[in-house]
Amino acid sequence: MKANFNKLIGSHPLVLVDFYADWCGPCKTLAPILKDVAQDVGEKAKIVKIDVDKHQSLAGKFQVRGVPTLMLFKNGEMIWRESGVQPKEQLVQLINQNS
Repeated sequence: MKANFNKLIGSHPLVLVDFYADWCGPCKTLAPILKDVAQDVGEKAKIVKIDVDKHQSLAGKFQVRGVPTLMLFKNGEMIWRESGVQPKEQLVQLINQNS
């Protein structure tokens, strides 16, 4: 997954990565917010979900200690990171500012 991940974050100028777990309540709250964000920003950003239970080494590489953890990558470089449920407006604004 590591090689695929690097290819994934390099596949689009802006990639928002959601590190989540199926058992995580806040992750379930965030899922519809991310769908709304994706509709609002369209092609400006790609949104990717990474299951930390299935990809533990990747979560370890990025020191994901809690879920959900969101990271925004611009041209393959992480430019923003935040844990917990984030408001739709903040995520849309973040993507718009960096696109």
